Amino acid sequence: MPQWRLDTPQQTLVLATDGMVPQVVYWGAPLPASEDLAALALSQVSDLTGGMLDRLPDLSLCPLPGADWQGQPGMVIAEADGRPLTPRFQFQSAEPAQDALTLHSAADGLRLSHSFRAHATGVIAMTTTLQANRPVRLHWLAAPVLPIPALGSEMIDVAGKWLGEFQLQSQPWTIGTRLRESRTGRSGQEHPPYALFPEPGCTNTAGTVRALHYAWSGGHRMVAEELPDGRRQVQFGHASGAELDTATRFQSAELLALVSTSGLNGIGQTFQRDIRDRVVTWPNPARPRPVHYNCWEAVYFDHDLATLSDISTRAAALGAERFVLDDGWFVRRDDDTSSLGDWTVDTRKWPQGLHPLISHIHALNMTFGLWVEPEMINPDSDLYRAHPDWVLGPADQTTGRNQMVLNLALHPVQDHLFQALSTLLREYPIDYLKWDHNRLLPVVDAAQTRGIYALLARLRAAFPLVEVESCASGGGRIDAGILAQTQRVWLSDCIDPVERIRIQHDAALFLPSCVVGSHVGARKSHTTGLVHPMSLRAWVAATRHFGFEMDLRALDADEAQTLGRVTAWWKSNRDWLMRAAVLRLDSADPAVTAEMQLAEDGSRFVLASAQMEMSRQILPKPLRLTGLDPSAQYEIRLLNPEDAPPQSRAKCALAKGPLRLSGAVLMQQGILLPVAWPASIWMIEGRVI
Repeated sequence: MPQWRLDTPQQTLVLATDGMVPQVVYWGAPLPASEDLAALALSQVSDLTGGMLDRLPDLSLCPLPGADWQGQPGMVIAEADGRPLTPRFQFQSAEPAQDALTLHSAADGLRLSHSFRAHATGVIAMTTTLQANRPVRLHWLAAPVLPIPALGSEMIDVAGKWLGEFQLQSQPWTIGTRLRESRTGRSGQEHPPYALFPEPGCTNTAGTVRALHYAWSGGHRMVAEELPDGRRQVQFGHASGAELDTATRFQSAELLALVSTSGLNGIGQTFQRDIRDRVVTWPNPARPRPVHYNCWEAVYFDHDLATLSDISTRAAALGAERFVLDDGWFVRRDDDTSSLGDWTVDTRKWPQGLHPLISHIHALNMTFGLWVEPEMINPDSDLYRAHPDWVLGPADQTTGRNQMVLNLALHPVQDHLFQALSTLLREYPIDYLKWDHNRLLPVVDAAQTRGIYALLARLRAAFPLVEVESCASGGGRIDAGILAQTQRVWLSDCIDPVERIRIQHDAALFLPSCVVGSHVGARKSHTTGLVHPMSLRAWVAATRHFGFEMDLRALDADEAQTLGRVTAWWKSNRDWLMRAAVLRLDSADPAVTAEMQLAEDGSRFVLASAQMEMSRQILPKPLRLTGLDPSAQYEIRLLNPEDAPPQSRAKCALAKGPLRLSGAVLMQQGILLPVAWPASIWMIEGRVI
């Protein structure tokens, strides 16, 4: 029985075969280098009892009915004419390489390959490829299927909605299947492609947990099944039926697998590092992440040079370094009912084009960014009138936000969009595109996702210094697939700071700060109607890639002073903040959401403790920190003592000045913060002495 293993510092994956499709016999914390893999594989052979077949079917990398599998299959295929296929694959060969492995199995003119690569960042990436000697029809193909140990009692997956992304939800493991499927054509707010499988006692800071992330921006499917025999499997792949055409080759996206023995933070820290250091290609890695100003919530579609020049002057004075012109700049675009697809500047609003505005912005030492939504088209547009055949889906489909979708699987569509965007990028000095996607797809089509990847890759090759932000009704397309072609995500259209705290906190399990755009919004939130002080709005945005998005003409003097001060603080700390690990804290008070950003070298940190609602007890409970050196001495200080409410009467020690404490005290006993009003935040800075 051949065996193979792959290792990262965080995990070990062991595979074996008895002549059929290989299976995972161990996925967990690192094993000793001397581990006897043959004995390990043998130890996983189960007994049999009544009411079963005379051989326990393997929970293989692709469990199939042709191999006696009675649970959910890892592949569903048919001949081109629709006749079902039930192949019985036999193991064929292995291709081991440095930190990589590919295993091949074959049956009836079909070749099934499972590829694995252990990355230095700590994740193991894996894909499944199916090749056929004739065109076949694929209904479902899972990335390599992984077993989940029976010790855990729950799974955590991610749901959400527009203005409320990244909602963690826990489900108990029970006999049967949990199916999550995104059929909207994008990774989606509703079913983001992430899952966590904690063992008992797992918290943010301690315990064992496994995690999976399917790096695909289109429709996808997750199957988590517990069999009557007690075994558990998890499958991820494209949405069922997403391959609309017959073909001789199909491939899953990468499934990123990770194990942590240091709680959920071990998952978050490694996924953050993987996205930042491996997945994203930075146009200029040495360039500091610039402070954004986006004009959307200031002017919406009402563009004119004088107003936007005034606002950009104010933005620069407050510390902004990039000015983003949002929707409304192109022909006849006065609302969201027309003109998507017609990517030429509206000379009614901009008689000299965008050059006067850009010149003004450059004179203020800011760079210029532009909003686009290239995948979409309005029925009321010149492009639609010229090419109605370029639309994805039926002609009589229901529109979404008054728009339809261009069929990116068509090469003429890709060519047209490349030329339209290239024309803009050549005429204007644009260093950033906010790339939006505001429409759910009318059909599930994997070719659409491959098309957008191809278009973005082509643009990136032609304009390597242009950064791109992935926005999709806010956080509707956030995954490692799209981040391989972009450098920033718009986490949510909601910039109400209280809701943003929760969204950012939970998204930190998968995303690093440097790719998460976070903006200071208006005094009265445009999406919730709630009013919050500038200190809260500014400090919440300063915990991620910082910017502001409001009508700066409406700021009073105190708000402007606070925003300028927080902006200056962020700029002076961003070099280490944008590479820091975001660590979630276990708060004894459910009314408090707290996290740390810990520098790569461990020499400093920032703690953000948000009072989300009124606490049940009279005084704050101690807050334990994490990730520090127990033997080191730290000086900690409150960055915003002026935000203490009048109910804070005696002033705890931290409110009066810096404290010096050991890492052991900070992690084992914790710190006491001043009393806080609901919807407020304390910011604490710490440095090794």
